[in-house]
Parts: sequence; structure tokens; C-alpha cells
Amino acid sequence: MRYRTKEDFVADYLREAIISGRFERGQRLKQAEIAAYLSLSITPVREAMKLLEAEGYVTRESHHGAQVSAFDIDTSDDVVGLRVLLEERLVRAAILRLTDGDIAELNALEDEFESAISSGDRMLMRGINYRFHRHLYELAQQPQTLHFVQVLWAKYPFDVINTLQGRAQRAGLEHRQLLTYLVSGDVDSAAQAVRAHIEEGWAELREHLRSDSAQQTPSGARNP
Repeated sequence: MRYRTKEDFVADYLREAIISGRFERGQRLKQAEIAAYLSLSITPVREAMKLLEAEGYVTRESHHGAQVSAFDIDTSDDVVGLRVLLEERLVRAAILRLTDGDIAELNALEDEFESAISSGDRMLMRGINYRFHRHLYELAQQPQTLHFVQVLWAKYPFDVINTLQGRAQRAGLEHRQLLTYLVSGDVDSAAQAVRAHIEEGWAELREHLRSDSAQQTPSGARNP
């Protein structure tokens, strides 16, 4: 993946770190520490923070600095609907530009994803999943659409979905199905596969949350 500026590099590092859970929701982000870790001056980190604040990954409070944004589960249905529309659009455009090298890179990322599943490293799984989808969508060469997708990712509960029993394994199978359609050049099936991938994950999470809510409601009590 090529970066135009140091700010772009830092912003993508932080997006992946937040989505993977390396930086947890609500955690303070210390610019000096991030700059030192990346062996950069603080300027590109400061500029990247401004970009991520605009995208919704980061919030700022007076005298408290920047912290990872919380997500609002009540908005997730809306987020999912928009993700489906935009990510289908990106897949349809990307498949027309795929080279053998791109397919090889996507397959390599999926191999890494499945290795992370086998090792049980959830943080690594989420980071590779981010790279897999971002690399595929970047191939569409539609930067504004990709920007809006990244804004939606900031509002999506990847950290909760990642805890669902067996979800990572099912996601891996869904990735493989998508790759099959990408290799064959089947545009409509690839778009349907990414739709199903997003909707299946959300359906599983919604059922999990509904089950948790029922278990926490005392017997005989009514949900508010």
C-alpha cells in the first residue's frame, strides 16, 4: 500500500490500531508516544489525529486530549445499510481492475487471517481483516467512496463482533467465497458476497445482543 504523505501513513496506522483493538474505545491517544513508536516527528501525528477526528475514530475534549471514540449501537442498522451500498460499489469497481498480483496479495492476506484465527489472536485477526478489505477497496480507485466507508467503519462495533463464537471462522469462509468470485470476474456474485459478509456479521451480533439483553432482564420483568 502506497502512502502519499506521512500523515496518510499515520492515519492508516491509527485506523487499523483502533479497529484491531490495539487502542481500545475510550483510550487516550498520546501523540508523543505514537510519534516515538513510529519514529516520526509529532507534526504528522497531530495532522492525522485531526483527520481521524473528522472521520469519527477520535474525539477531543478540552484538557483531556484525544481518545478513541465510543460507538452507538443504536445507529448500527443505519451504518450497516450504508456499508452495504458503498462496499458493493467498491467491489464492483475493483474487480474490473484486478491484476494477478492483486489477487496474490489478497490471497496472502487471507492466509494470514486464517493463521491468526488458528492462533486465536483476535487483535491480529481484526487488523488483517482491515487490511484485506481496505486493499481490495483501494483498487477501485474511488477515494471519496473509500473515505465514506472508513467513516462508517469508525462507527461499527468490530470489537464486539470479534468476540462472537465462531464468527472469525465464518468470516474466513466468506472471504474465500468472495475471492473465488473475484478470480472468476463474476461482478454480481462478488457484490452479493460482500453484502452477505456484512449482513451476516451484523445479524449474528444483533442476535447476540438480543440474547444478552434477555438474560440480564429479571424473570417476570418487562424490557423497557
